[in-house]
Amino acid sequence: MSDSEESSTAPTHTTDTEEQTQQEGGENGEKKHSAIVASHYNKLEDRGLVARKKSNIYFMRNFNNWIKSVVIDKYTTLVKGRTPLGSPFRVLDMCCGKGGDLIKWANANVTHLICTDIAQVSLEQCENRFNTMDQWSRDSQRRPKVEFFAADATLQQLRTKYRDPSIKLHLVSCQFAFHYSFESFKQADCMFKNAAECLEEGFYFIGTMPDANEIMKRQRRAMSDTFGNDIYRIQFLCDTDNPPLFGAKYNFQLDEVVDCPEFLVHFPTFEKLALKHGLRLVERKRFEEVFDENSSRKQGLLEKMQALEMYPPPYGRFNGDDQRKEPEQYQHAEEYGRQMSNRHQFRVGTLSQKEWEAATLYLFFAFQKMKTSYDANGMPVYS
Repeated sequence: MSDSEESSTAPTHTTDTEEQTQQEGGENGEKKHSAIVASHYNKLEDRGLVARKKSNIYFMRNFNNWIKSVVIDKYTTLVKGRTPLGSPFRVLDMCCGKGGDLIKWANANVTHLICTDIAQVSLEQCENRFNTMDQWSRDSQRRPKVEFFAADATLQQLRTKYRDPSIKLHLVSCQFAFHYSFESFKQADCMFKNAAECLEEGFYFIGTMPDANEIMKRQRRAMSDTFGNDIYRIQFLCDTDNPPLFGAKYNFQLDEVVDCPEFLVHFPTFEKLALKHGLRLVERKRFEEVFDENSSRKQGLLEKMQALEMYPPPYGRFNGDDQRKEPEQYQHAEEYGRQMSNRHQFRVGTLSQKEWEAATLYLFFAFQKMKTSYDANGMPVYS
C-alpha cells in the first residue's frame, strides 16, 4: 500500500438509524472476528518438546524466538540504563499467549509482570507455566508480582483490569499480535491506547508483526491472491489492487500453528496512530536485518536456542524419514560450502529455504513514550 492511500473519501449522509445500524454491525463483526481468533488459539495444544522437534517449522520457531530474545534483551537493557539500580521493573506482556516469553522476563529480573491474552485457555497455560518455572521457584525473592487476566486488547481498556490502574510501566511487549487489531480503526486505536496509556515517559513499547510491504510484494510477484510454500500460505480476502487501510483481510496458515484471518498493517498509518498516543518510532527492522546485526554477537544464544539447523546434519545428509532434509531446500548452504577452503569439514547453521521464506515475512518495531503535557482544554500534548 502506498502513502497516498491514506487520503479519506468524502463522507456520505446517513440517518441516525442507519448510522446506529452500521455501528452495531461493525461492533458485532469485530467481536465475531475476535471470537474466531480466541477460539483458534484456545484449541492449539501445548504439544511438548518431543512433538515440536518433529515439526516442519521447529527451527523457524526457534529462530523467531531468538529474534524476540535479542530485541527484548536490548530494550530491557535500555530500561535498566534509565532507572537507578534496584528500581522496580514493570512489564506488560500484551497478547502473551501460552507464556513463551516468561523465561525472557525472568532473565530480565522484572519485578511486576502483567500477562493478558484474548484466549482464556492459552492464559491458563501461561499461568501454569509461570507457577512451575525453575527460575522463580528456586528463588522466591526474585519472584515478581504477577497478574493474569483474559481480555481483548482491541476492544477493552486493559488499565481498568489492573490491580493498580495508576501503575507506571517500563516496557510493553506485543509479539506477533498487533496486526489483528487492524480489522478497524477503532480496534487499532484501542490497542495503541492500551500500549501507551500506562507507559512511563521515556520508556518503550516493542513488538513483532507481519510486514505488509513484504506480503504485498510476494502477492505481486505470484500474480495471485493465494501464495506461499509447503509450510505457509496466504489467501487474500480483500481487494489486493486497492487494499483498505483497515480491514485488509487475508487468511494465514502456518504449519500446525496458525490458521485464521489476519489483517495487513499499513506502517505509515501504524506510525501515525502511535504518535496520536504519544509514541515515537525508535526503530523498525525486518527479521533478516535483526539477524544480520546480531548473529555474530549472539552466536552462543543462537546455538543454545537451536535457532539454526546444522547442515549437513550430524548423522548423514538425508537419512531416515526427516522431511526437512530435502536437498533443494539447502542449495544456499551447499553453495556456501563450495566457497569454503576446508570443504570436507563443512557444516553450517541455516534454515531451509521454505522456513526462511516464512520467517522473513516479519518485522520488529520499537516506540518510545514521549513527554506529556496538557493544553488549556486538558488535552495531552506530546513532545
